[in-house]
Amino acid sequence: MFNKLKVRISFLVVFLVNFNLTILQSSAQSTYCNPINLDYTYMIYNSHQDKSYRSGADPAVVEFRGEYYMFVTRSMGYWHSSDLTNWTFIEPEKWYFEGSNAPTAHNYKDSVLYVSGNPSGSMSVLYTDNPKKGDWKAVPGIINNLQDPHIFIDDDEQAYVFWGSSNKYPIRAKKLDMKKRFRPSEETFELFNLDMEKHGWERFGENHADTVLGGYMEGPWLTKHNGKYYMQYAAPGTEFNVYGDGVYTSDDPLGPYEYAPNNPISYKPGGFMNGAGHGSTVIGPGNAYWHFGSNAVSVNVNWERRIAMFPTFFDKDGLMYTDTYFGDYPHYAPSELSKNGEFTGWMLLSYNKPVQASSKVGTYAPNHMVDENVKTFWLADDAKKDQWIEIDLLQESMVHAIQINYHDHESDMYGRIPNLYHRYKIYGSHDKNNWELIIDKEKSFKDTPNDYVVLPFTKKFRYVRYEHVHVPTPHLAISGLRIFGKGMGKIPSFVRNFKVSRDQDPRDALITWDAIPDAQGYNILWGIAPDKLYNSWMIYGENKLNLKSLTAGQTYYFTIESFNENGVSKRSDIVQVN
Repeated sequence: MFNKLKVRISFLVVFLVNFNLTILQSSAQSTYCNPINLDYTYMIYNSHQDKSYRSGADPAVVEFRGEYYMFVTRSMGYWHSSDLTNWTFIEPEKWYFEGSNAPTAHNYKDSVLYVSGNPSGSMSVLYTDNPKKGDWKAVPGIINNLQDPHIFIDDDEQAYVFWGSSNKYPIRAKKLDMKKRFRPSEETFELFNLDMEKHGWERFGENHADTVLGGYMEGPWLTKHNGKYYMQYAAPGTEFNVYGDGVYTSDDPLGPYEYAPNNPISYKPGGFMNGAGHGSTVIGPGNAYWHFGSNAVSVNVNWERRIAMFPTFFDKDGLMYTDTYFGDYPHYAPSELSKNGEFTGWMLLSYNKPVQASSKVGTYAPNHMVDENVKTFWLADDAKKDQWIEIDLLQESMVHAIQINYHDHESDMYGRIPNLYHRYKIYGSHDKNNWELIIDKEKSFKDTPNDYVVLPFTKKFRYVRYEHVHVPTPHLAISGLRIFGKGMGKIPSFVRNFKVSRDQDPRDALITWDAIPDAQGYNILWGIAPDKLYNSWMIYGENKLNLKSLTAGQTYYFTIESFNENGVSKRSDIVQVN
């Protein structure tokens, strides 16, 4: 009798531990990590119909009745969130644009308005007062032939449509007469165009290196703040590491507009995930601003992308800027009102650490999971349950969170597919003999292609082991198994011999410094004043950077810091470059 009671008590203890672990892991997290972990839709895009890839891009995020809705290119629906962090897909009752491209949305009184781009036909304005249900109605066929539209209704009830997606034409606008069912004005207003001779960041290509093709101006989005209008736009191309958003400001929605001296305002060219362009800005919890943009994956096709979000601010001089510093490391979520979306300080423990796996195919080696390059990936020889990965952190470290970025390799999946899910377990160990279960997704029914999990407790481990259970794709492929926390060693040394040379082309700067042996990488920060270092570039494994995103005629200020798994060094003295 006593032995049976002991067994029952033991079973109950194990059940409660596992139950609490599951509850803690599934509860709302106080941090997030880019790219956002959405159940992205599989695409079919024009001539690439034989290519299977997931994508989320061109996010239009709006607040409605204290909650949030995200509309994304070609997603066959949209997402809802109560906190800008946890998102649930909504398949609407009626949807007019199965292939909706670069959509816009606007919260107007008691409805959400929606328009999708159509460069070669008429466009309807959709509206609903119940976006959770998705019973959309249409005002058909008034607006025509617009790509990347944006609807904006001012405080005086005057409505506008802005649009632009071209390497030739400017951002343009029309007034809309809401009393006549959004009928556009006869007059078209031209607002501004790219000026690549002055604005280095608008130049085409990876790292703005293409000197033949012109950049694209895309995705206008208007934000009104303290009576001033901030017209955001994307350049130079969605597939590039330097895809970002700039801004022009005006006292009137139709201009004249003035170029912001701190452009680009949303820019993330380095690190694991690149790109921060074609986005939208929304007021989130606590009246804080957040900017959403497009990250590039661009492996299967150029248009393979993900969504990222960054805290956004207006400084005392009215300059708009986003914080992309450590932009694909864990940051505090919008719900943490006192943190303003700042970097948690959790460092990357897994970078270039020794990694073993149960199998591999060809050159798709396990080390690709820890090289901080989303374009490289590990490929297992099958997707069966017995596949595993082990990472040696080389020292005991405080583990806070883990992000798993799955890759679509020859998935042959298209459109919106129901009932997809990822399953796995993660263990930690001090000695590689005794393993402790720290994340249990063995029975998960969630589709989590970029899963990010904060541990319910903080504990020291040297080894981390991923045990595979299930992926919805025919292959098991992972581009990044990223472990965040704090190492127990020394932070890297102060960077010396930091030099910035801006000689021939004023849009470019050659930046060099002495390599630090104990550093993983470096952050270069720059801006238009010592207290306005709003841009940053994360660099791994190099001690030089050819920065090509400056504005001719603008004085800049630069500094640098080094970092490793233990923390971040002091920054160098600020260098002024005329």
